[in-house]
Amino acid sequence: MAKLILSTGNIISGGPSIVRKPGASNLELVNSLKVSFQDAQLDYADEIENLNANGTTKTTTTTNGTSNGVHEATNGDSNTTDPVAGPLYWTAQDQKNNTIFVPRIDWETAGLSEECSQYDITVKIFFLPTTTPDVSRRAQYTTEAMELVLKELGGIPDVDLLVVSFPGMSFDGDCEWEADKLNASQGDDESEIATWQAAVEELHRQGLVKRLGISEFGTEKLARFIKRVAIPPAVDQINLKNCCNVPPPLATLAKEQNVELLVHSDCTDILPEGTLRELLGPQGAGLLADPATGSGGLTGNLTPQWVIKYTAVVKNRGVIENKGYFAGAELN
Repeated sequence: MAKLILSTGNIISGGPSIVRKPGASNLELVNSLKVSFQDAQLDYADEIENLNANGTTKTTTTTNGTSNGVHEATNGDSNTTDPVAGPLYWTAQDQKNNTIFVPRIDWETAGLSEECSQYDITVKIFFLPTTTPDVSRRAQYTTEAMELVLKELGGIPDVDLLVVSFPGMSFDGDCEWEADKLNASQGDDESEIATWQAAVEELHRQGLVKRLGISEFGTEKLARFIKRVAIPPAVDQINLKNCCNVPPPLATLAKEQNVELLVHSDCTDILPEGTLRELLGPQGAGLLADPATGSGGLTGNLTPQWVIKYTAVVKNRGVIENKGYFAGAELN
């Protein structure tokens, strides 16, 4: 079993922590992943061509224990891979943790241009419906996702807001009253509360997150949730794409409980399983083997687990300087 960590880099400036090229389009998750993969393949192709021309290949290991997927081959060495690198040449492999970074990341050039106090940093983690609501695993996902974001933003000590999105939640209906009523029976209260207590509140206690938020919780869901958690959400994000207004009962509850209501436009079905396989398959990035022949790349069942989005806004200018995504998946 291998873990895949996918990353877009900074989609505002074209991915400064991965491939430092200007002009990449500011697209959201799927399109920005596609651009990130294409840029990395082009960027590192010259390196592979040079190695091939010299008749040797090598493995580059970074300070965090990852290698770039290019193996050293010498005459008579049966423990190496030849030809050069195959489809992994633009990735990095952490063999200790059995993790593949897609694409490989230049952490030394990551970070923000100003002091972290000059930014409002918002992070949103999506737990995907393709995995079981195992609290310990969700806690693991949250920790590793947050570590990646903090590292990507230059080792910052904390973020201003972490919003949690659970699967099966939406705010759809012919009107705000209907949407609020339908929302009351969505999701799974027990797993959501247990995840919040084990994974999310702990980040707040550790000082890694200043404020906590929830996504797509209507009046009844939010009221039940607040009663059972130690640290209530300070923010509730709702998507009103099919409704005109915030339901009055939700507005009243939010005011009473000091919960800030924010409207968002994030997809509630982010990174479906088939979409990720298409992105990484033979017709996409070429990282996965052809399912018909089993050749040309990595083999196994691919399961998306989580997605995290981060946004760093310069406070005094209201300008987004850094925005991007990480996603985690399992290949077994």
